[in-house]
Amino acid sequence: MAGQFEATVEVGRPIEEVFEFLADGRNDPKFSPRVLEIVKTPDGPTTKGTVFKSTVKDAGMTTKREFRIAEIVVPTKIRWNETSNNIVTATEGGYDLESTPEGTTRVRIYNHLEGHGVGKLLVGLALSAARKDADAFGQRIKAAVEAS
Repeated sequence: MAGQFEATVEVGRPIEEVFEFLADGRNDPKFSPRVLEIVKTPDGPTTKGTVFKSTVKDAGMTTKREFRIAEIVVPTKIRWNETSNNIVTATEGGYDLESTPEGTTRVRIYNHLEGHGVGKLLVGLALSAARKDADAFGQRIKAAVEAS
């Protein structure tokens, strides 16, 4: 059973600042405690094809993850695909950013999770946990961007 989780949050910063923060995946540990380390290749601005390799800890298990930027539209859209081979992966994910009349930024994040092999049995648990944490995850993104 594959599925999606998402969250939407309003960040008290202009869209350009929010986009710049989120486009640099090396900021992920600032709002995602599961990310232990992350590196970006190549150096320079994040563009289509940029790869972020991370070490994450989920449910007591440490895994290596690799995400490739599939699409980027400054300053409103970022899409990625997980290219690593794990039992549960985010086959597609992204951020949608929208400027508000008040000068804040509405951010929607989503990830589509799929299970592979035994992960097909576990993806439902992963989705349930992700959906349960979605609003808190959005608030962690808001806090991290506003603190930057």
